[in-house]
Amino acid sequence: MFRYNVRGENIEVTDAIRDYVEKKVGKLERYFSEAPEATAHVNLKVYTEKTAKVEVTIPLPYLVLRAEETSPDLYASIDLVVDKLERQIRKFKTKINRKSRETAVNTAAAATFFNESNGEDENESELDIVRTKRLSLKPMDSEEAVLQMNMLGHNFFIFEDAETNGTSIVYRRKDGKYGLIETD
Repeated sequence: MFRYNVRGENIEVTDAIRDYVEKKVGKLERYFSEAPEATAHVNLKVYTEKTAKVEVTIPLPYLVLRAEETSPDLYASIDLVVDKLERQIRKFKTKINRKSRETAVNTAAAATFFNESNGEDENESELDIVRTKRLSLKPMDSEEAVLQMNMLGHNFFIFEDAETNGTSIVYRRKDGKYGLIETD
């Protein structure tokens, strides 16, 4: 059985909103053979430009379900997030079943965690690697890496940080700004 932690930013979480969230997210429990003891963390945000963002995170024993969606309607955002979470669960179930058929690896514990009778989609696309690139990392600073990324027209760029000699990644965020991931 899911427990719910529903928080709102710039919005009061009314009983109607809480009930709608619990009803919709509760539908995910049908995918499990036993209702997992998990807390569904739901963040509702309303922005000044009249959009609503819904983020749902559900940590489970074998995976962490997480999705977010932004739309002009809060209830539509909740519906879209639940759809994304359902796709994640179906994809994970398919992956487990495929692995257990292809190899002798015992994935029974994870497989029994899911209810096998609910709409398994065997036609779910596999994660096929269709291209492999090899590259040598050039030492540079993050600003030069952003320039290289923009010059190539990519959304991310991997480089060797000249100061730390570690591998780092710069990426373009949805808001148009840049992010930096540093490795230890």
